[in-house]
Amino acid sequence: MVLLYAIGAGALALLFAAFLAWRVLSLPAGNARMQEIAKAIQDGASAYLKQQYKVVGIFSVILSVILYFALGQNTAVGFLLGAFLSALAGFVGMNVSVRANVRTAQAAHDGMGPALRTAFRGGAVTGFVVVGLGLLGVTGLFWLFGGNAEAVKSIIGFGFGASLISLFARVGGGIYTKAADVGADLVGKVEKGIPEDDPRNPAVIADNVGDNVGDCAGMAADLFETYAVTSIAAMLLAALPATFSVYGMNGIYFPLLLGAVAIIASLIGTFFVRNATPKTIMDEIYKAVGVAAVLSIIGFYFLSQNLFGNLTLFFASLAGIAVTVLLVGITDYFTSTKYRPVRSIAEASQTGPATNIIAGLAVGMESTIFPVIVISAGILFAYSVAGIYGIAVAAMAMIAMTGIIVAVDAFGPITDNAGGIAEMAELPKSVREITDPLDAVGNTTKAVTKGFAIGSAALAALSLFAAFIQEVEAAGIQNFVLDILNARVIVGLFLGGAVTFLFSAFCMRAVGRAAFGVVNEVRRQFKEISGIMEGKAKPDYGKCVAIVTASAQKELVVPGALAIFSPIIIGFLLGPYALGGMLAGAIVAGLLLAILLTTGGAAWDNAKKYIESGQYGGKGSETHKAAVVGDTVGDPSKDTAGPAINPLIKVLNIIAILIVALVVKNAIF
Repeated sequence: MVLLYAIGAGALALLFAAFLAWRVLSLPAGNARMQEIAKAIQDGASAYLKQQYKVVGIFSVILSVILYFALGQNTAVGFLLGAFLSALAGFVGMNVSVRANVRTAQAAHDGMGPALRTAFRGGAVTGFVVVGLGLLGVTGLFWLFGGNAEAVKSIIGFGFGASLISLFARVGGGIYTKAADVGADLVGKVEKGIPEDDPRNPAVIADNVGDNVGDCAGMAADLFETYAVTSIAAMLLAALPATFSVYGMNGIYFPLLLGAVAIIASLIGTFFVRNATPKTIMDEIYKAVGVAAVLSIIGFYFLSQNLFGNLTLFFASLAGIAVTVLLVGITDYFTSTKYRPVRSIAEASQTGPATNIIAGLAVGMESTIFPVIVISAGILFAYSVAGIYGIAVAAMAMIAMTGIIVAVDAFGPITDNAGGIAEMAELPKSVREITDPLDAVGNTTKAVTKGFAIGSAALAALSLFAAFIQEVEAAGIQNFVLDILNARVIVGLFLGGAVTFLFSAFCMRAVGRAAFGVVNEVRRQFKEISGIMEGKAKPDYGKCVAIVTASAQKELVVPGALAIFSPIIIGFLLGPYALGGMLAGAIVAGLLLAILLTTGGAAWDNAKKYIESGQYGGKGSETHKAAVVGDTVGDPSKDTAGPAINPLIKVLNIIAILIVALVVKNAIF
């Protein structure tokens, strides 16, 4: 009966997403020129997803066969279902986003309020599809496999499937979006001196497509995976004999019910985004998140009291909510144009690209300390009240807010595209005065939600790591301890940290190679197609879209293979102690590196936008050109390598859990 509440909440989320999609798609889509541009973006996004899902689909089928023979039917079925639902979440969300963009641009004719509501509702479709499918998938599979403590291990495959799709979506989407963005900026902005969304730029459609496949489909798959993996990790820890003896089956149900409560709270929160001025857009969005957080806390209180007769797990859940709120505030401080970090990068740009890069790196490094302190404090508090299970509950309380958080994130690419459509369609200045502030806020929301994604990934990975330790002991090694004086543990720590850096290097280099092709193509078109700069000839947008689509599929293979095979090789070669050390090293190094790359990259981006607002000479100045270089460096950092570390550390942990019994029995050394 308890599971029906979770299933009902998941179904409610999907119904609400359908309602929002209907509301958005029923709005006018603007004039013929706007619809033509929007159609080109839709076609490019669909072509990319079709190609990616074809590649990943083949890979998934092969893996499912291997899992079937190695780990059994339940793991293989769960893997396929997790992969399918993760892909579905990204597909549905992106297809609404690429239609909400043109409707947001049209709504801007009527003022800030209609445009804000259209963009936010479009983003909320993605958010509620993610949590709806996530909660239904985990709960439904758990129920199908028996709905008892023994059934929890059978759903680990679901998390692996979701993680695999998330990894490929983040890497592939990140390569696509940043290769197109870098190519468009380097030739369009720097060499030709034309605006970002100028229709004369042959890469402009690919750039707008990239916003959706990276920040919408990629983020949707990422947080779907985090949502599913966090739920499963918490259930695994609740099923341990020591925890089960205290909380019973209610301990296993609790993570799912936290998700159900937060869905209802997030649904109510979306109605609080109403109207705003250019200066209060972010306040309006934060108001919706705040309402959802307060209502979630109230729901968690009654849930804990009714299920357990005490507030122990309520206090653990509070730690997760507190970490969420603080991470949002910290990321906002380091990435908003209102505060010192971004302005210091803009100021440093006055003396050229080199000082801009130095300042941006410094901000990225500085931005790691406060999130780590907050996450550490949350871990200590949750552990003090409910042990290792308390940390898992804190992680689940945090990720339970995914519906409203993804809505805030997906708002970004919709408003970015709306601004691009307004410029390419040559809409009145009054429209750009609405879409430009929305776009600027969208950059901040994307940065803020990446901070949330990184923090939740760290807590989820820590929960998985605890489950890994328990699985090692269950496989036959009693009192398994990762002693720092054990040489294999130390080697594992070093290798785990190194894997995150190598993975990031592969991602960054992939963007560089793909962007190289775009730059050459854009230069070729400007040179060979006469009349582009005068507006008398139309660029071949499709050629750039084809280049980045092909490059993204090719380049995601090596990072994906590294994530899948590194724990297998280290585990079977060096044994469980080295494998455990690897996981610990990857979590620590991955958290720090992800924060540095995403926050630093966003700060570079907004420093450029701060200068474009008229500071330090404004657009076209030498200061602006220096900031564009910094932004170009920051692009693959914040939208490719940094976010992709989130699924990386969880893929490593899930694979380790799946293979640990085989590793204990068959390790070579």
